[in-house]
Amino acid sequence: MRRFSLWLRGKPVVADSIMAFALMMLDMTGIANSTNKVVYLLVALSLPIPVAFRRVSPRIMAALTLLFSYGTTVLGWALNDKTTHAGLLALGIMLYTLVAYVGRRDGMLFVLGLVLDTVISIVLLHQPVWETFGILVLLYALCWTLAEFNGARHAYDAEVTARLAVADYDRERRAHDAVAAERTRIARELHDVVAHAVSVMIVQADGAKYALRQNPDAAEQALTTIAATGRDALRELRRTVALLRTEHAPEQLPQHGTAGLARVVEMMRGTGLAVELELTGELDDISPEISLGVHRIVQESLTNTLRHAGAHPMAWVRVRRTETDVLIEITDSGGEPVHAGQANRITGSGLGLVGMRERMAVLGGTLEAGRTGDGAWRVSATIPLAPEHRE
Repeated sequence: MRRFSLWLRGKPVVADSIMAFALMMLDMTGIANSTNKVVYLLVALSLPIPVAFRRVSPRIMAALTLLFSYGTTVLGWALNDKTTHAGLLALGIMLYTLVAYVGRRDGMLFVLGLVLDTVISIVLLHQPVWETFGILVLLYALCWTLAEFNGARHAYDAEVTARLAVADYDRERRAHDAVAAERTRIARELHDVVAHAVSVMIVQADGAKYALRQNPDAAEQALTTIAATGRDALRELRRTVALLRTEHAPEQLPQHGTAGLARVVEMMRGTGLAVELELTGELDDISPEISLGVHRIVQESLTNTLRHAGAHPMAWVRVRRTETDVLIEITDSGGEPVHAGQANRITGSGLGLVGMRERMAVLGGTLEAGRTGDGAWRVSATIPLAPEHRE
């Protein structure tokens, strides 16, 4: 029974047609009291028809029902037939429909039409004034009250539905944002690992190619550096992929610290990049997220120096921990911008600085990058420490 009720709720014409048929059968019970049964039958068949479509076109059906009521009154007066049609209960149903589904304004206009209909009925059919008005006022007041109650319930249901729709939209948007953020995080980590390693390997491979015949020892050293860099990159990639497959809790992130920075600097020196490293403060007990951020900023900056800082590049790396922040500064010796016709130069994707800025945004820090007055390139970053890691 409940399933049938739910089925009817989604098919208003079917449910209202059942109501109209019931109203028609009720009206048929008074045919015996009519002096003109044919006319009575036609009226009884016509009056409930608008009820079947009351929720499809409520205004039109209400107006049609009111016209039928006027016509019934005029026919009763013309045929001298004062038999009351039970089908006129459709007027109350239409009043309920207008107030509940359309609005009070349309309901009030319909009430004015009902008052006119009642006056015409009293005048033409000589019905008792107070009894007629009293019964109809009670009937229509009941219909209006029920409509107000049901309208409030419909408004509440509509509000709940709207809120659920907004909640669904927000959930989908958050899921989409989470996916986009995760893709950005993956791209940033992979770029930092791969770009650094590949840049080093390309520089060393170019050097080995030119030194192969004239300086075999230098070529061998370059190839050794390439192999070591490739192994380090593969190990770093495996660790990065393993981290990206899980929720990166702080304890799962690599703690690079001073040893990691020294390892990056030593690798870059092996490529021919002269690097001076200055570390100030305790950098081994900061949080893994900040430690990884410092490591990536230094790594990416030195990689960019290797790419763009000329034939004999130099870089100065300073990392200093204060009471509230970690300050990072990488300055290189500068160099000519990369031109399309230059050979043996490495062009970047342009995503390095973007990735560093995104990483700083995640850590709540700031980053500035640009040329200084003397043509050198300078990267400066500030990462705030978590309260528990402040001195």
